[in-house]
Amino acid sequence: MASQRRQMMQSHQSWTDDLPLCQMCGVGTAPNCTYGPDGKDTQSHPNEDGHFRFRGEEGCFLYGVFNGFDGSRVSSFVSQCLTAELLLGQLKSTHTDSDVRRILSQAFDVVEKSYFETIGDALAEKATIISQLPEGVSFHQLSPQSQKLSERLKDLEQEVSGGATAVVALIHNNKLYIANVGTYQPALLCKSTSDGQNQVIQIGRPHTTENEDELQRLAGLGLDVSGLRQAALIAGQSSTRRIGDYRVKYNYTDIDLLSAAKNKPIIAEPEIQASQSLEGVTGFLLLMSEGLIKALESAHGPEQANQEMVAMVAAELAQQGSLEAVAQSVVERVKRLHHDVYASGRQRASHCSRHEDMTLLIRTLNYTLADGALTPTQGGRIYPVSVPYSNCPSSTSKTSVTLSLVMPSQGGTLTNGTNTASTLEEGTPTHTPGQSPTTTLHSTNNQTTQSSSSSSGDGGSLFRQRGSQAVQPDETGRVPPYVDFTQFYRLWGSDHGDFLGTQGASAGLGPQ
Repeated sequence: MASQRRQMMQSHQSWTDDLPLCQMCGVGTAPNCTYGPDGKDTQSHPNEDGHFRFRGEEGCFLYGVFNGFDGSRVSSFVSQCLTAELLLGQLKSTHTDSDVRRILSQAFDVVEKSYFETIGDALAEKATIISQLPEGVSFHQLSPQSQKLSERLKDLEQEVSGGATAVVALIHNNKLYIANVGTYQPALLCKSTSDGQNQVIQIGRPHTTENEDELQRLAGLGLDVSGLRQAALIAGQSSTRRIGDYRVKYNYTDIDLLSAAKNKPIIAEPEIQASQSLEGVTGFLLLMSEGLIKALESAHGPEQANQEMVAMVAAELAQQGSLEAVAQSVVERVKRLHHDVYASGRQRASHCSRHEDMTLLIRTLNYTLADGALTPTQGGRIYPVSVPYSNCPSSTSKTSVTLSLVMPSQGGTLTNGTNTASTLEEGTPTHTPGQSPTTTLHSTNNQTTQSSSSSSGDGGSLFRQRGSQAVQPDETGRVPPYVDFTQFYRLWGSDHGDFLGTQGASAGLGPQ
């Protein structure tokens, strides 16, 4: 059995290749990269993320994103085998919520045990070699035969190392279940409510040393909570739950932080959130790898990362005709934002010298895609514009003003690439005087979920195109400006003592 599973891991084909893919789902990816002094990026290691998106029988759908570390072996194995434990008739329409939760939990347990079976022979050989090598002797002092054994030991260590975190979404009987093992970012559900509001709900909690419930679990095993909180990382990873990673599962007594544990402290047991009915829900579900959300947090800060991610997805859904294009466009936007912050040399540039593999999975819920022919302006998009008003290097005053430019819903096609503009920076106003209110996401946090709502003059839906009357030209053939630059010229004048700056606003000067 172990040899069969090992062959399956090493094969480029899998029985899952024949499973029907869900057509209401799109996936975008980007490899890890490190920026050099010249700004060019290089990939540090092969992509370690994994994902699946399958449609089963009896209205069952299964999605997952897996964040691998120290190699892609575990994430690849789990993405292949977890489906076998869930989509081969295990789930019936007659199953209750407790039945589904039990089956999900058992699936993770079986998959991890199966993975350890695949490396059982390698672990046994590794133990045998260790017993044959003399202790405390450097490689160059070993005999030729022992040097060969030492080289083989390194290969075996590489073969059996590694692990993965996972977030899995199951839709069964039109109910949503989220199973999380160690992920930094579980799932985001964005839905339009009956009163015209938009909710962004974070389902699940990260399994890290910042999770108080996880710390209490570890404290119950006899571990020092303050030491874990201070260290942040456990055996090189921030997760307190993982699939695989035999070193912390079987050798935890050799790790200082974990040596006092009465039982295995790092587990693969998923935390399964109670089912949510999807009856009548319109919106989308997001699953993402740690590399994607951390890149966005590094660039713009963690405060509004969830809302910003949802806003980018909603903006792309308003103009793309393919879910694959939507997901890939969002990933590319995050990657570009991350790089631009690094290249700018601004305050957060030091946080953006590298990013890990990125994966984004989008599953729409009763949502109709755009026809693909819409221009960015027809979706009512928000485009941040940074307007410098002081070029004096010695000036100690604020050096830029950020304006939110609301494009009309019936404008001409943009040709300057504005459709790839960044979403709102920190502190960006979302409403320009004289314009209709624009969609704004406000977050409220509680222990297990993060939700936000937005509203606008037409009901606030992220999922509807907003119409407005086209602006008519005056007798000179000009249209009124979209932005009031009065404050701009007032600030310019206060910095430079310039007559144009101090008088221009009241005199009606400026762009016409």
